Amino acid sequence: MRISVIGCGYLGAVHAACMAKLGHEVVGIDVDERKIAELSAARAPFFEPGLEDLLREVQETGRLSFTTDLAAAEGSAVHFICVGTPQKKGENAADLTYVDSATFGLLPYLSPGDLIVGKSTVPVGTATRLSNLIQAQEPDAHLVWNPEFLREGHAVSDTLHPDRFVYGVANGSEEHPAVAILDEVYSTSLALGTPRLVTDHPTAELVKTAANSFLATKISFINAMAELCEAAGADVTRLADAIGMDDRIGRKFLNAGIGFGGGCLPKDIRAFMARAGELGADQALTFLREVDAINMRRRTRMVELSRELCDGSLMGKRITVLGAAFKPESDDVRDSPALSIAAQLQLQGAIVTVTDPKALANAARRFPELHYEPDTDKAAERADAVLLLTEWKEYQNLDPYEFAHIVSSLRILDGRNVLDATKWRAAGWTYRGLGRP
Repeated sequence: MRISVIGCGYLGAVHAACMAKLGHEVVGIDVDERKIAELSAARAPFFEPGLEDLLREVQETGRLSFTTDLAAAEGSAVHFICVGTPQKKGENAADLTYVDSATFGLLPYLSPGDLIVGKSTVPVGTATRLSNLIQAQEPDAHLVWNPEFLREGHAVSDTLHPDRFVYGVANGSEEHPAVAILDEVYSTSLALGTPRLVTDHPTAELVKTAANSFLATKISFINAMAELCEAAGADVTRLADAIGMDDRIGRKFLNAGIGFGGGCLPKDIRAFMARAGELGADQALTFLREVDAINMRRRTRMVELSRELCDGSLMGKRITVLGAAFKPESDDVRDSPALSIAAQLQLQGAIVTVTDPKALANAARRFPELHYEPDTDKAAERADAVLLLTEWKEYQNLDPYEFAHIVSSLRILDGRNVLDATKWRAAGWTYRGLGRP
């Protein structure tokens, strides 16, 4: 099929490349000339494992191209809207400027029978509003809301081998003509057994924000338990193991640490609360305020523990922060807990050096006042304390005996609870974890 993908950021670039991999003829469209130039040269403008190899592979077939001209969408049977929905400045609500702009811009190029597929995370009610707009321009075109469930660091595999598809169509019926078209787009994955659920527009819109809110709640729950464990002298990692054996709960997302960040969970739960308020159902989501508060409190707690580790004062202490990205296998620093903690430490008088395998360029744009060093050993030279804040494998695999020869003081604070505390203590380190004795 001929497909256009409007918006070539993280979601759109991955989606365009994967659709071409599935055999479709794809054009990716974005207003950012630099981004389009990078993608056209098979270079990913962000770090995502496997994406550049995929870009090179599919561009050699001639099935994938990129442009800044929205007119290139004309003639495509399916148009995916993959633009961002950031948090509004000064508000919790989602900013729909890019979604609205992409939809308005697409209208002149629609033909009868075209399918417009929204993948962006939007407040419930957006699809109905946009569907009315599209129908006024082209009555025989259809809008489907098809939420994405990508995990950064696994986006290519999550697109090619998703765990489910959700189609939100106007009447919620399997018989809607858009269902058969989207089934054709995803025929390879469907043939491999990927489950598919057809819903109405509002339900499909709620799926992503509801899922993210549940995950955020689970993370904040175990972090609340970590606070209790610290007060009681218990071990939150063993507690998580024990309750995770209950198949009603499960062990995933029960890793206590410095909390969640990135471009999705924080802004999605805030937009969810804001939209619930607009609908008069704000009381239904008041628990998410505490979920958000617990998450932000973990950052403050890390600063407090760092001060304790440094004998009660951060002033003039050399702190090495391992990790800048909000999660490993990504260069995304949006709302990164690691960078937030590093900045707070520096404000309180510490001399902070941040290292990360992939995210330092993005981190420097966000927090130019921090010092960055790509080499882990150099970053740790003469450190009074080391903080592991992003759980890259190379940090988890550090040898505590060898690393001891680099730093000034053998003190480490494990913000992700991924190190072997016994091993590090045996090597002479003062080890602190979150919610661990």
